[in-house]
Order: sequence, then structure tokens, then C-alpha cells
Amino acid sequence: MKKVLNRLDSIHQRLLDVVSPLDANVYSKQPAEGEWSVAEIVHHVCLVEDRVTKELEGAIARAPQRVGLLRRFIPTSIVSVRLIRVKAPKAMNPLSAPAKDVAIENLNRTRASLKTLCANHDDHRFRNLIFKHPVLGNIDGVAAVSFIGYHEQRHYKQIREVLRKLSSKR
Repeated sequence: MKKVLNRLDSIHQRLLDVVSPLDANVYSKQPAEGEWSVAEIVHHVCLVEDRVTKELEGAIARAPQRVGLLRRFIPTSIVSVRLIRVKAPKAMNPLSAPAKDVAIENLNRTRASLKTLCANHDDHRFRNLIFKHPVLGNIDGVAAVSFIGYHEQRHYKQIREVLRKLSSKR
């Protein structure tokens, strides 16, 4: 789990380093009709991480369960590949994205909640719970935390794509 958390911190910092200095107009501008702005992407990342953290809290409160043997080897890294398009569940659509400072505060608060949850329970407990992912299926808690990092990496790449599109329009 330590390796997963280190990767989580690394990608989170990279995302913040790109997003924090952005001008409010750039932050909230959509690169094209129907494409998410950086603000919407950051809001989506926060919504997903908050949802996963709450689901993990619920799973930890239940009796231990193990995912099937083959399910333990689902490569969550596939989530970071931008060639594979997946439509976000309706509840994770970034409607009414908050201002940048509020969004970053929300994202940091959500990450702190996840890290607290991880600090309060050992790897063994996370390996003995089932998280139901809408695309990956049933995965264990360590894989769910890993998913969060790869999901953030996916959207970090998307943010960089959006910024390239916006800079080429100037």
C-alpha cells in the first residue's frame, strides 16, 4: 500500500503544479463545445475520489470479504490510458464546478480523507474488502486506492491536452 500511496501523492502534486498557477479564465474555459474545462476535470476527479473513499469506508464497516483469485490481478493502470474512452457515470459529471481555490481545497480535503482511511487500516484489511467499480468490476481495497491514482493520472493527461488546445487557439 505504501507504493500505491506514494504514486497517489506524486500524481496529485503534478496535477496541482499544473492547475494552481492557471488564470481563472483558462481554468474555466472549455477547449471546444462539449469538452470539459480544467475546472470540470478537477471537479470530476474530486467527485470520483470522494465517492470511492465513502464506498471504501462502507466496505470496511462490513465483514471482511475477498475478491476472486483472478479479480486480484485486474490491472488498474489501464484506467490511466487515454485511448480507452469511458463515459463518466451521471453522478460523476462535473456540473457546477467550483472556483479554482475551492476546487483545490476540496480535492486536498478528499485526498486527506482517503489517506486517513488508509492510515487507520492496514493492507490486510484493504485486501479483504470488495469495492464494486462500474467498469473494472469487483476489486479489493488496495486496487480501489490504486484506481484513484490512475484515474487522477488519466485526468492529469486530459488537463494537459486541454491546455495545449487552449494555447493553440490564441
